[in-house]
Amino acid sequence: MAEKQSFILRYQQIADSLQTFSHPWNPKSEITGTFLGRMVGLKRTGVNFAKVPPGKESFIYHSHYCEEEWIYILSGYGIAEIDGEEFEVGPGDFMAFPTPSVAHHLKNAGDEDLVYLMGGENLDVEIADFPHLGKRMFRREDAVEIFDLKDAKPFGGLDT
Repeated sequence: MAEKQSFILRYQQIADSLQTFSHPWNPKSEITGTFLGRMVGLKRTGVNFAKVPPGKESFIYHSHYCEEEWIYILSGYGIAEIDGEEFEVGPGDFMAFPTPSVAHHLKNAGDEDLVYLMGGENLDVEIADFPHLGKRMFRREDAVEIFDLKDAKPFGGLDT
C-alpha cells in the first residue's frame, strides 16, 4: 500500500532534515537548511529554510533569467548585495527578485545565525549569471553547464 502524502511538516521533521552545504565557488558560503516544499510534495514552487552562521555567506552573487526568487528574514542581521549596492537587512525584511532579476547575494553581518525562508519557481530550464566571476549557467532539468562569458560570441548572419 502506498504511503499517505503528508501536508504538514512538524518541527522535529524539519530539524531532522537539516543539512549543511556550501556553494563550491565561494569559500565563505555555509548554509544549514532544508527544502520544505519538496518534503510536502511541491514541485513547481520552492520553499526552503536556511541558517547562515556569523561571518559566513549564503551562496554567491547571482542573477536569474527564468526563475523568480524571494527571501524573508526571520532572525539575525545580514548584508544583502543587490544590483551592486549593499543593504542592511533584519527580521521581517522581504526581498524579491522578479525575472529577469538583478544580481543578489546575502551575508551574515551579525553575531548570531541569520535565519530566513527563501523560495521561488522550479522550472525545467534556468539561466543564471555570476557577474563577479564572469560565468553563466544553463540548467535543463538536472543537467547543468557553466560557461565563461568572455568566450561568448554573438550569433548572427541568419537571413529571414
